[in-house]
Amino acid sequence: MNTTINNALAAYNNAAQQMGSQPIASDEPTTGPSFGEVLQNFGDQALAIGHQDEKQTLSATTGKANMTDVVMAVSSAELTVQTVTAVRDKVVAAYQEVLRMPI
Repeated sequence: MNTTINNALAAYNNAAQQMGSQPIASDEPTTGPSFGEVLQNFGDQALAIGHQDEKQTLSATTGKANMTDVVMAVSSAELTVQTVTAVRDKVVAAYQEVLRMPI
């Protein structure tokens, strides 16, 4: 995808130069994870937190866990779900905004 964006930017810059306009400078970093990779890592971390919290809750049902740890695990799980939901809502809103853009 990065190649496609760079090709589009190069094509626009060529057209702009032919028309006498200023070309657009590429401010994209050449290294680092893509947006998809960042979202994938975020999802993986959220799942890992959920699994940890679930183990803690299961320990509490057998009487092997401290109640303070269980409360902290439940709070952590709740915060993770809220964060994932907020990120999902922002991604969907951004996608809908892109769909509304005129071509």
